[in-house]
Amino acid sequence: MTLHQPATSPAIDPVKLDKLAEVAIRVGLNLQPGQDLFLTAPIAALPLVRRIAEHAYKAGAGLVTPIFSDEEITLARYRFAPDESFDRAAGWLHEGVAKAFANNTARLAVVGDNPMLLSGEDAAKVGRASKANSIAYRPALEKITGFDINWNILAFPSASWARQVFPDDAEEIAVAKLADAIFAASRVDLDDPIAAWTAHNAALRSRREWLNGQRFQALRFRGPGTDLTVGLADGHEWQGGSSTAKNGVTCNANIPTEEVFTTPHARRVQGHVSSTKPLSYQGTLIDNISVRFEDGRIVEAKATRGEEVLNKVLDTDDGSRRLGEVALVPHSSPISKSGLLFFNTLFDENAACHIALGQCYSKCFIDGAKLTPEQIAEQGGNKSFIHIDWMIGSDQVDIDGLHADGTAVPVFRKGEWA
Repeated sequence: MTLHQPATSPAIDPVKLDKLAEVAIRVGLNLQPGQDLFLTAPIAALPLVRRIAEHAYKAGAGLVTPIFSDEEITLARYRFAPDESFDRAAGWLHEGVAKAFANNTARLAVVGDNPMLLSGEDAAKVGRASKANSIAYRPALEKITGFDINWNILAFPSASWARQVFPDDAEEIAVAKLADAIFAASRVDLDDPIAAWTAHNAALRSRREWLNGQRFQALRFRGPGTDLTVGLADGHEWQGGSSTAKNGVTCNANIPTEEVFTTPHARRVQGHVSSTKPLSYQGTLIDNISVRFEDGRIVEAKATRGEEVLNKVLDTDDGSRRLGEVALVPHSSPISKSGLLFFNTLFDENAACHIALGQCYSKCFIDGAKLTPEQIAEQGGNKSFIHIDWMIGSDQVDIDGLHADGTAVPVFRKGEWA
């Protein structure tokens, strides 16, 4: 007997949707028999979440606990809640989630909300709510950034998101186009997605192994509006594709993924850099970002659109003006080739090389699982309530790896691996 599935939009192929659910459990999480699963999703993604639950229990899941969000309920807060509501978050919920992670519960996030949902709301309230949530979520986030457990993020093609990506199409056509783009990027449009992910992970592993063998001290990015030297943290380690969490489970944290990434040295970033794609952040499109770093810190920041929001983000805490990640993605990646702006970092970051403001990942250090937060900070790792990726790569950007003796090794030329 199979579970009754809810009506899925006829624009979404149910076979590929089921394959996506299977990839989430088998590749994204590699969920273990007896392991619990905590997942969050927009209510629009219910057809996918039901399939995920089915595949999770078939894989031996102990307990699957979903929490759903709803766009109308989110908007109701901004329209009717008292002002003091925006300085609060459900700390009790985040404490419970952190406790679940401490007990080896796997984490799955399904994204799919309208990325511009809050674009018409009071930016100050959006910023306050975001900060309160970031502070409350910190105990749980540390389990994620510390890679204590197997976790994964993937996407569902909701109608509200599809309308943003394809504004000139009728809703059903927009949903079909977004679904096709998600399925292709997630490799579930292929006959054997599991085998395709195995091959893709092997290719990413060979890239990261080469980089780890080089032991570069810094990377230098050069292109239009960019001359940036990103020092790499002491004892940094490149990651990409599948990796093993502290609980011993090998998983793919992002589906899709095209990046290899590591931790910059928070105090050794110099120069200026310009964004190559817009950043969609909590309903605001921040475009043509241009920043200047001195001794690792952003001392000047401009944007032709969304500059006020950018500066609010940079003032979140001491670490929000420093880098927590640098990632390499070829311009020829499938997501770049699609030519789409998804308004969603999960996809847009896989279209170009990028950097992230804020919190670093401890797994991007040699023996990172054994390092204390103090040791990570001493080696150059950044600490912050935020982690926000934005794109700095294109087919006009060259990257050199710099050794301690000043020797430069070509890494990227015109946006491709050298």
